[in-house]
Amino acid sequence: MSRYDDYEGLIFDLDGTLLDSMPGHYAAWQQTAADFGFSVSEEWYHTRGGSPTILTARSLIEKLNLDVDAQVLADHKTQCFSSLLENHLTILPFTEVARHFSGKMPMAVGTGTLTELASRMMEKAGILDLFDHVVGADQVGAHKPSPDTFLRCAELLGVEPKKCLVFEDAVFGFDAAKAAGMDVIDVRVTDVGLD
Repeated sequence: MSRYDDYEGLIFDLDGTLLDSMPGHYAAWQQTAADFGFSVSEEWYHTRGGSPTILTARSLIEKLNLDVDAQVLADHKTQCFSSLLENHLTILPFTEVARHFSGKMPMAVGTGTLTELASRMMEKAGILDLFDHVVGADQVGAHKPSPDTFLRCAELLGVEPKKCLVFEDAVFGFDAAKAAGMDVIDVRVTDVGLD
């Protein structure tokens, strides 16, 4: 019996779960910081795992008392990341779970990345076609750790939240899954378990 047998839908985070794009995101924040005359530490950046760009921008503005509009900062970072995209996409082990269940169980990606950018990343990595839906930060009003992203995934999949299993690598995502009433696998400390 597989650990996946009790579920009717699978929901995957993107960054750090399916693709290791964190170095690209950090490089984009470094470029943005340089362009706007401040700096970001890698240590601080890793505390923002799972946070949408706009929320990270707001956090930076508050932390550093910056005189810049959060949306302007977020848009600049997104543009930087988009240009770095090609060089920073490594497929991670839990992508094998998606490959295994593609076409057999409804699956979605729920991410703090904008939908268009997430879809482009997935397409470049050759995994977009594995999934039925991609729910990005622009599709929900409240982001992780709020449950909205994962609840929207469940709605699109036509699966009750309690019958969905979430794959995540960040605290914001764990909290969002729990708030949605879903079980969650921490991909950082769990094996793929398809045997």
